[in-house]
Amino acid sequence: MSANLKYLSLGILVFQTTSLVLTMRYSRTLKEEGPRYLSSTAVVIAELLKILACVLLVYKDSKCNLRALNRVLRDEILNKPMETLKLAIPSGIYTLQNNLLYVALSNLDAATYQVTYQLKILTTALFSVSMLSKKLGVYQWLSLVILMTGVAFVQWPSDSQATPAKEHSAGSQFVGLIAVLIACFSSGFAGVYFEKILKETKQSVWIRNIQLVCFSSEPSL
Repeated sequence: MSANLKYLSLGILVFQTTSLVLTMRYSRTLKEEGPRYLSSTAVVIAELLKILACVLLVYKDSKCNLRALNRVLRDEILNKPMETLKLAIPSGIYTLQNNLLYVALSNLDAATYQVTYQLKILTTALFSVSMLSKKLGVYQWLSLVILMTGVAFVQWPSDSQATPAKEHSAGSQFVGLIAVLIACFSSGFAGVYFEKILKETKQSVWIRNIQLVCFSSEPSL
């Protein structure tokens, strides 16, 4: 049962990640009359939905008791300002990353973005080694080298003659590439930093996510 649940969760995660990229790319390149939505607005709405989902999960953990929910939020967030303050750094980085992803998808095709963004696996591994003192095996390092090689091949210019439209979009492709690379480094650092905080404290991941949104909502707005 646990093995089936594991593969089901993996399948849902793959579907969610892929569909998110395609949906974001479609929404940023769709040609229609009128102004396009602001990417920062989408980031704010995502943060609001995130905090709503986390509050509901904490409410469920509190046995669907509003008084217990209020007590948990007050004790774990308001009465522990230093613990809450620890999330200020990753929340700001996540906000920057979420906005950069929209910039990248507005200037890169979905396939190039998806492959290049996998460099976050490399940056996460490097930050895990430096910040969490994790040790990687030979096969893990080899996998990272293969990943870097694959990303390099995707970005390698083709020998075919470039059309005027492609030449005109070279600058925007460079902007998209820089945006996704910065997002990879910010994702790796923020993810490892968040993992380090979770391991050092006993607070639930839902409480920590609420603390994240408390700091990320202001710069997002």
